[in-house]
Amino acid sequence: MTRLLALRPDPGGAVPTTAMVMAAGLGKRMRPLTATRPKPLVEVAGKPLIDHVFDRLIAAGVTRAVVNVHYLADTLEAHLAGRYPQMEIVISDERARLLETGGGLVQARELLGPDPILVVNSDNLWVDGPVDSLRQLAHRWQPDAMDALLLMIPYARAHNHRGQGDFHLGPDGRITRRRRPGTAAPFVYSGVQILHPRIIADWPDGPFSLNLFWTRAIEAGRAYGEVHQGLWFDVGTPAAIPRTEALLGHG
Repeated sequence: MTRLLALRPDPGGAVPTTAMVMAAGLGKRMRPLTATRPKPLVEVAGKPLIDHVFDRLIAAGVTRAVVNVHYLADTLEAHLAGRYPQMEIVISDERARLLETGGGLVQARELLGPDPILVVNSDNLWVDGPVDSLRQLAHRWQPDAMDALLLMIPYARAHNHRGQGDFHLGPDGRITRRRRPGTAAPFVYSGVQILHPRIIADWPDGPFSLNLFWTRAIEAGRAYGEVHQGLWFDVGTPAAIPRTEALLGHG
Protein backbone atom coordinates (compact mmCIF):
# COMPACT_ATOMS: atom_id res chain seq x y z
CA MET A 1 0.00 0.00 0.00
CA THR A 2 2.81 2.45 0.85
CA ARG A 3 4.40 1.89 -2.54
CA LEU A 4 1.14 2.49 -4.39
CA LEU A 5 0.51 5.74 -2.51
CA ALA A 6 4.01 6.93 -3.31
CA LEU A 7 3.31 6.47 -7.04
CA ARG A 8 0.15 8.57 -7.09
CA PRO A 9 0.44 11.63 -9.34
CA ASP A 10 1.38 14.90 -7.67
CA PRO A 11 -0.70 17.74 -9.13
CA GLY A 12 1.86 20.30 -7.99
CA GLY A 13 1.18 23.38 -5.92
CA ALA A 14 2.58 24.14 -2.49
CA VAL A 15 0.32 23.04 0.35
CA PRO A 16 0.26 25.68 3.10
CA THR A 17 2.68 24.62 5.80
CA THR A 18 0.39 25.93 8.56
CA ALA A 19 -3.08 24.53 9.20
CA MET A 20 -5.81 25.53 11.61
CA VAL A 21 -7.70 22.53 12.97
CA MET A 22 -11.15 23.49 14.24
CA ALA A 23 -11.63 21.37 17.36
CA ALA A 24 -13.49 23.56 19.88
CA GLY A 25 -17.11 22.55 19.28
CA LEU A 26 -19.41 21.09 21.94
CA GLY A 27 -20.33 18.00 19.94
CA LYS A 28 -23.99 18.13 20.98
CA ARG A 29 -25.21 16.03 18.06
CA MET A 30 -22.72 13.32 18.98
CA ARG A 31 -24.11 12.77 22.49
CA PRO A 32 -23.92 10.54 24.48
CA LEU A 33 -20.45 9.76 23.05
CA THR A 34 -19.30 13.28 23.89
CA ALA A 35 -20.43 13.17 27.52
CA THR A 36 -16.88 12.28 28.61
CA ARG A 37 -14.70 13.22 25.63
CA PRO A 38 -14.57 16.00 23.05
CA LYS A 39 -15.95 15.17 19.63
CA PRO A 40 -12.51 15.12 17.91
CA LEU A 41 -11.60 12.13 20.12
CA VAL A 42 -14.62 10.04 19.09
CA GLU A 43 -13.24 6.98 17.30
CA VAL A 44 -14.11 5.99 13.75
CA ALA A 45 -12.45 3.04 12.01
CA GLY A 46 -10.12 2.45 14.94
CA LYS A 47 -8.82 5.95 15.61
CA PRO A 48 -10.05 9.33 16.84
CA LEU A 49 -11.44 11.70 14.24
CA ILE A 50 -8.69 14.25 14.83
CA ASP A 51 -6.03 11.60 14.20
CA HIS A 52 -7.50 10.96 10.75
CA VAL A 53 -7.12 14.68 10.09
CA PHE A 54 -3.53 14.82 11.29
CA ASP A 55 -2.65 11.80 9.14
CA ARG A 56 -3.82 13.74 6.09
CA LEU A 57 -2.02 16.93 7.11
CA ILE A 58 1.28 15.15 7.66
CA ALA A 59 1.00 13.22 4.40
CA ALA A 60 0.52 16.51 2.53
CA GLY A 61 3.59 18.11 4.13
CA VAL A 62 1.96 20.40 6.69
CA THR A 63 4.49 21.10 9.45
CA ARG A 64 2.55 23.31 11.86
CA ALA A 65 -0.99 23.09 13.22
CA VAL A 66 -2.95 25.56 15.34
CA VAL A 67 -5.71 23.72 17.20
CA ASN A 68 -8.49 25.62 18.97
CA VAL A 69 -9.90 23.99 22.11
CA HIS A 70 -12.87 24.62 24.39
CA TYR A 71 -14.97 21.64 25.53
CA LEU A 72 -12.92 19.18 27.62
CA ALA A 73 -9.86 21.05 26.43
CA ASP A 74 -7.47 19.35 28.86
CA THR A 75 -8.38 15.94 27.44
CA LEU A 76 -7.75 17.05 23.87
CA GLU A 77 -4.47 18.76 24.74
CA ALA A 78 -3.26 15.65 26.56
CA HIS A 79 -4.09 13.53 23.52
CA LEU A 80 -2.09 15.78 21.20
CA ALA A 81 0.91 16.31 23.50
CA GLY A 82 3.90 14.58 21.93
CA ARG A 83 1.72 12.57 19.56
CA TYR A 84 3.07 14.08 16.34
CA PRO A 85 6.76 14.91 16.86
CA GLN A 86 7.14 15.72 13.17
CA MET A 87 4.74 18.64 13.54
CA GLU A 88 4.61 21.74 15.71
CA ILE A 89 1.23 21.90 17.45
CA VAL A 90 0.08 25.20 18.94
CA ILE A 91 -3.06 25.52 21.06
CA SER A 92 -5.49 28.41 20.61
CA ASP A 93 -7.27 28.45 23.96
CA GLU A 94 -11.01 29.12 23.95
CA ARG A 95 -11.70 27.67 27.39
CA ALA A 96 -13.18 30.94 28.64
CA ARG A 97 -15.57 31.39 25.74
CA LEU A 98 -16.53 29.34 22.68
CA LEU A 99 -16.01 31.66 19.72
CA GLU A 100 -17.46 29.60 16.83
CA THR A 101 -15.56 29.17 13.57
CA GLY A 102 -15.12 32.84 12.65
CA GLY A 103 -14.32 34.03 16.15
CA GLY A 104 -11.92 31.13 16.59
CA LEU A 105 -10.08 32.09 13.42
CA VAL A 106 -9.83 35.70 14.57
CA GLN A 107 -8.44 34.70 17.98
CA ALA A 108 -5.83 32.48 16.33
CA ARG A 109 -4.82 34.96 13.63
CA GLU A 110 -1.54 35.98 15.27
CA LEU A 111 -0.57 32.32 15.58
CA LEU A 112 -1.32 31.57 11.93
CA GLY A 113 1.16 33.91 10.28
CA PRO A 114 1.00 35.97 7.08
CA ASP A 115 0.74 33.17 4.52
CA PRO A 116 -2.32 31.32 3.18
CA ILE A 117 -3.84 28.98 5.76
CA LEU A 118 -5.23 25.50 5.42
CA VAL A 119 -8.34 25.33 7.64
CA VAL A 120 -9.73 21.88 8.46
CA ASN A 121 -12.66 20.76 10.59
CA SER A 122 -11.79 17.95 12.99
CA ASP A 123 -15.11 16.10 12.67
CA ASN A 124 -15.20 15.11 9.00
CA LEU A 125 -13.43 12.16 7.47
CA TRP A 126 -12.23 11.93 3.91
CA VAL A 127 -10.36 9.44 1.76
CA ASP A 128 -8.20 10.67 -1.09
CA GLY A 129 -9.03 9.88 -4.68
CA PRO A 130 -6.44 9.67 -7.49
CA VAL A 131 -4.40 12.46 -5.90
CA ASP A 132 -3.86 13.78 -2.40
CA SER A 133 -6.86 16.04 -1.74
CA LEU A 134 -4.85 18.75 0.01
CA ARG A 135 -2.34 18.84 -2.83
CA GLN A 136 -5.25 19.00 -5.28
CA LEU A 137 -6.57 22.03 -3.41
CA ALA A 138 -3.13 23.66 -3.34
CA HIS A 139 -2.76 23.14 -7.09
CA ARG A 140 -5.98 25.07 -7.67
CA TRP A 141 -5.13 27.88 -5.23
CA GLN A 142 -4.44 31.30 -6.80
CA PRO A 143 -3.60 33.81 -4.05
CA ASP A 144 -4.00 36.87 -6.27
CA ALA A 145 -7.54 35.92 -7.33
CA MET A 146 -8.87 34.03 -4.32
CA ASP A 147 -9.68 34.82 -0.72
CA ALA A 148 -11.24 31.41 -0.09
CA LEU A 149 -10.99 28.05 -1.85
CA LEU A 150 -13.32 25.38 -0.48
CA LEU A 151 -13.05 21.65 -1.08
CA MET A 152 -16.53 20.59 -2.22
CA ILE A 153 -18.36 17.27 -2.35
CA PRO A 154 -21.09 16.52 -4.90
CA TYR A 155 -24.32 16.17 -2.91
CA ALA A 156 -24.86 12.63 -4.18
CA ARG A 157 -21.51 11.55 -2.69
CA ALA A 158 -21.83 13.36 0.64
CA HIS A 159 -22.20 10.25 2.81
CA ASN A 160 -24.35 10.71 5.95
CA HIS A 161 -25.07 14.34 5.09
CA ARG A 162 -28.64 15.31 6.00
CA GLY A 163 -28.66 18.90 4.76
CA GLN A 164 -29.76 20.32 1.42
CA GLY A 165 -26.33 21.15 0.11
CA ASP A 166 -24.43 24.39 0.54
CA PHE A 167 -23.18 25.87 -2.73
CA HIS A 168 -23.46 26.11 -6.48
CA LEU A 169 -20.25 25.94 -8.48
CA GLY A 170 -19.91 28.08 -11.59
CA PRO A 171 -17.99 27.13 -14.75
CA ASP A 172 -15.17 29.45 -13.67
CA GLY A 173 -14.96 27.76 -10.25
CA ARG A 174 -16.63 30.56 -8.31
CA ILE A 175 -19.15 29.53 -5.68
CA THR A 176 -22.57 30.92 -4.84
CA ARG A 177 -24.94 29.92 -2.06
CA ARG A 178 -28.21 28.03 -2.29
CA ARG A 179 -30.55 30.34 -4.16
CA ARG A 180 -33.64 30.09 -1.95
CA PRO A 181 -34.49 28.60 1.45
CA GLY A 182 -35.89 25.12 1.07
CA THR A 183 -34.12 24.47 -2.22
CA ALA A 184 -31.17 22.14 -2.72
CA ALA A 185 -27.64 22.93 -3.86
CA PRO A 186 -25.45 20.43 -5.73
CA PHE A 187 -22.32 20.75 -3.58
CA VAL A 188 -21.56 20.31 0.12
CA TYR A 189 -18.67 21.99 1.91
CA SER A 190 -16.21 19.32 3.05
CA GLY A 191 -14.77 21.14 6.06
CA VAL A 192 -11.47 21.70 4.22
CA GLN A 193 -10.41 25.03 2.73
CA ILE A 194 -7.55 27.39 2.01
CA LEU A 195 -8.00 30.99 3.18
CA HIS A 196 -5.91 34.05 2.49
CA PRO A 197 -5.17 35.98 5.74
CA ARG A 198 -6.60 39.17 4.21
CA ILE A 199 -10.06 37.61 4.59
CA ILE A 200 -9.75 38.09 8.38
CA ALA A 201 -10.88 41.72 8.53
CA ASP A 202 -13.60 43.89 10.08
CA TRP A 203 -14.92 41.22 12.36
CA PRO A 204 -17.61 41.61 15.03
CA ASP A 205 -16.92 41.18 18.72
CA GLY A 206 -17.51 37.75 20.24
CA PRO A 207 -18.58 34.49 18.60
CA PHE A 208 -19.53 34.42 14.93
CA SER A 209 -19.46 32.03 11.98
CA LEU A 210 -16.97 31.89 9.14
CA ASN A 211 -20.01 32.45 6.92
CA LEU A 212 -19.45 36.18 7.43
CA PHE A 213 -16.07 36.04 5.69
CA TRP A 214 -17.36 33.67 3.00
CA THR A 215 -20.25 36.00 2.18
CA ARG A 216 -17.85 38.90 1.65
CA ALA A 217 -15.61 36.76 -0.56
CA ILE A 218 -18.58 35.52 -2.60
CA GLU A 219 -19.85 39.07 -3.12
CA ALA A 220 -16.38 40.15 -4.25
CA GLY A 221 -16.10 37.20 -6.65
CA ARG A 222 -13.14 35.85 -4.70
CA ALA A 223 -14.64 32.61 -3.29
CA TYR A 224 -13.98 29.43 -5.27
CA GLY A 225 -14.57 25.72 -4.98
CA GLU A 226 -12.68 22.59 -5.97
CA VAL A 227 -14.43 19.22 -6.26
CA HIS A 228 -13.07 16.40 -4.10
CA GLN A 229 -12.31 13.25 -6.09
CA GLY A 230 -12.42 10.69 -3.28
CA LEU A 231 -14.75 9.66 -0.46
CA TRP A 232 -16.11 11.95 2.22
CA PHE A 233 -18.18 11.32 5.34
CA ASP A 234 -20.17 13.64 7.59
CA VAL A 235 -19.54 12.03 10.98
CA GLY A 236 -21.79 14.20 13.08
CA THR A 237 -23.93 11.72 15.00
CA PRO A 238 -23.41 8.31 16.66
CA ALA A 239 -25.51 6.68 13.93
CA ALA A 240 -23.10 7.96 11.26
CA ILE A 241 -20.18 6.01 12.72
CA PRO A 242 -21.24 2.44 11.82
CA ARG A 243 -22.43 3.61 8.39
CA THR A 244 -19.06 5.22 7.76
CA GLU A 245 -17.15 2.19 8.97
CA ALA A 246 -19.24 -0.12 6.79
CA LEU A 247 -18.55 1.96 3.69
CA LEU A 248 -14.84 2.16 4.49
CA GLY A 249 -14.77 -1.59 5.07
CA HIS A 250 -16.15 -2.19 1.60
CA GLY A 251 -13.50 0.00 0.01
